[in-house]
Amino acid sequence: MAKVAIVYFSGYGHTAVQAEAVREGAEAVADAVVSMHRIDEAGELPFGALEELGQADAVIYGSPTYMGGPAWQFKKFADASSKAWLRQGWKNKIAAGFTNSASVNGDKFATIAYFWTLSQQHGQIWIGTGVLPANTKESGPADLNWTAGFAGALAISPADASPDEAPRSGDLETAKHLGKRVAEFAARLAISHAADRTAARSDR
Repeated sequence: MAKVAIVYFSGYGHTAVQAEAVREGAEAVADAVVSMHRIDEAGELPFGALEELGQADAVIYGSPTYMGGPAWQFKKFADASSKAWLRQGWKNKIAAGFTNSASVNGDKFATIAYFWTLSQQHGQIWIGTGVLPANTKESGPADLNWTAGFAGALAISPADASPDEAPRSGDLETAKHLGKRVAEFAARLAISHAADRTAARSDR
C-alpha cells in the first residue's frame, strides 16, 4: 500500500481546487492512500501532520506563486521541516509539486524550483508531469498541460475568476495526471521496500 501525502497552502481557494485534483488523480491508483495537509493562514499544519508526512512514501508540495515564489506560509512549513532534514527522515521518498497563479507565466517555475530544492535537501526523488504540452493554435485551457509544466503541474487562475471558475479543466486534468503518476511510482517504491524487508528477514 502506497501512502501519498499532499501538503499545500491556498490563499484564495484556487490552489485548494488544484490540490483536490492532485488528490483525485492519486486516489485513482489501486492501493494508494492519500492524505491532505493544508497549511493555514499562520503557516501552521494540523496537529500530527509532520509525523504523517514522515510516514508517507510520497510527498507532493503545493502553493500559489506570489511575487515569484511560494507563499510565506509554505516557506514557514519548509523551515519547520528542518528537524526531519537533520535526521534525513524524508530521504528516498518520492516528491513532486504544483503551483497556481493569475498570470499565464507569472514566474511559476520559480516556485516549482523551490519545491525541487526543498526535496533535494531532504534527499527525495523528484517526479515531473511526464506529459507533452498542448502548444498548437487549436490548444486552449481545456487541454492537458496547456500551461506547459514539465517539472511540476502548473495552473492559471485569472485574477477575476472565482475558485469555481479556475483553474480551468486542462490544468485540473494535468494536476490529476501528476497525482496519478506520483502514486504509481510510490506504489512501486512501496513494493520494493517491502521486498527489501522480506529479504532482510530471510537473511537473519
